[in-house]
Amino acid sequence: VNLMKYKLLGKSGLRVSEIVLGSMTIGNAWGWGSDKEDSKKIFDLYVNSGGNFIDTACNYQDGISEQYIGEFIKGDRDRYVIATKYTLHDHRYKDDPNAGGNHRKNLIRSIENSLKNLDVDYIDVLYLHAWDYMTQIEEVMRSLNDLVSSTKVNYIAISDTPAWVTATANTIADLRGWEPFIAYQFPYHIARRDAEREIMPMARKFDLAMTTWGVLGGGLFTGKYTKQE
Repeated sequence: VNLMKYKLLGKSGLRVSEIVLGSMTIGNAWGWGSDKEDSKKIFDLYVNSGGNFIDTACNYQDGISEQYIGEFIKGDRDRYVIATKYTLHDHRYKDDPNAGGNHRKNLIRSIENSLKNLDVDYIDVLYLHAWDYMTQIEEVMRSLNDLVSSTKVNYIAISDTPAWVTATANTIADLRGWEPFIAYQFPYHIARRDAEREIMPMARKFDLAMTTWGVLGGGLFTGKYTKQE
């Protein structure tokens, strides 16, 4: 039964289900998360309810999240809108200072690994995962634009980055004729509403889709935790 409504992602023409399947707990390489069997059950429940938007990252569960998702979508890849992320340091390269960050070298390394893990030819939405406060905004936007031109990525998005950086980035993209960010991802729940000050007004101004994480407060609002525990 299709229980989902679909919306355009920002000012793109991409149609996504209003509920996104977050995948940080797909896999259990970190000692917490879901094994493959339970992960597949979660995936099937989401898809059978009409969901088509799957959110993962190159570093979630040390790449296991992407690998499992790649197996789950195999044979029907075009049905799904796959979003992944780059930026955070790849722990497999502990001594490499360039195995993390927003710069072009890490971007190319990350996207090639993600394409391999997911076993796909392209990513629908690539998020910049977090701002590194080192790489120039122009380098980031030019590098992401080149990825879109290469057809390895369809759309770009950003998360956990200051509003002024995101606004500057999309303004530069507009002036240069480069690909702009179409979505912004941020933590938001009833006890954490600081995004309402700058992030949300900025997103509305630039017509960015707002995708949130941590909406259950890390399990706090599920009743999972009690005062006794």
